[in-house]
Amino acid sequence: MLLAIDAGNTNVVFALYEGERLLHSWRCQTNAGRTADEYASWLYQLFEQAGLKFSAVKDAVIGSVVPDANFNLSKLCRDSFGCEPLMATADNIGIKVNLPRPEEAGADRLLNAAAAIRDYGAPVIVIDFGTATTFDVVNGRGEYCGGAIAPGPNLSAEALYQAAAQLPRIAIKKPPTVLGNSTVTAMQSGIYWGYVGLIEKILWKTIEETGEKPRIVATGGLASLFAADIPAIEKVDSDLTLRGLLYVSQSQSRPKKAA
Repeated sequence: MLLAIDAGNTNVVFALYEGERLLHSWRCQTNAGRTADEYASWLYQLFEQAGLKFSAVKDAVIGSVVPDANFNLSKLCRDSFGCEPLMATADNIGIKVNLPRPEEAGADRLLNAAAAIRDYGAPVIVIDFGTATTFDVVNGRGEYCGGAIAPGPNLSAEALYQAAAQLPRIAIKKPPTVLGNSTVTAMQSGIYWGYVGLIEKILWKTIEETGEKPRIVATGGLASLFAADIPAIEKVDSDLTLRGLLYVSQSQSRPKKAA
């Protein structure tokens, strides 16, 4: 089995693949100070609940945008699973990065782009509803061309709560009407419909600039919520980043742990 680890700014996702089949996935809050032993203790219980043992894992791959977490995630793979993890980078993800400084592109964005090319073809735009809302553009030649980064809906809602004394912390949801009849519904309307407008405008300007007709794929925790009111989004794919990690692992010829 392959252990794929997606370390994002908000959550770390651990996924088990058998071949190309996703068997299990678990997530915990990102904490750069969490030790390899703490990860192992938490995962051991989850493996037991699933009827699995650590020895079933033969290989591991990590995609991370949290550099301070990398040491302990790598140590977890070595100490608990007996394998040296592959770190996904711009050099091995397998997509041409058409940027002046390719190393600036986050691993998660390149993994999304590479997986989208393989599964949906090019040109394609991936919208990832994470801590940030990112737009990643792949042209018709399969080259990663950059995109746009905006604060995510949850981050924007939290900023309102932190900066305005009389505004509460809210959940992101579609309000019943655009005109909010309470502080909460007014905030929900501003966040929800504001982001619908933001997404549609960025998509429209991107397509205008590139002159191509890309497929639009959405991923991330809030993708399904917003896709309902954005007709341009053709597909919601919650496992896109994890499959990007799977494909990177498959593309690398490396010695596997002994059975």
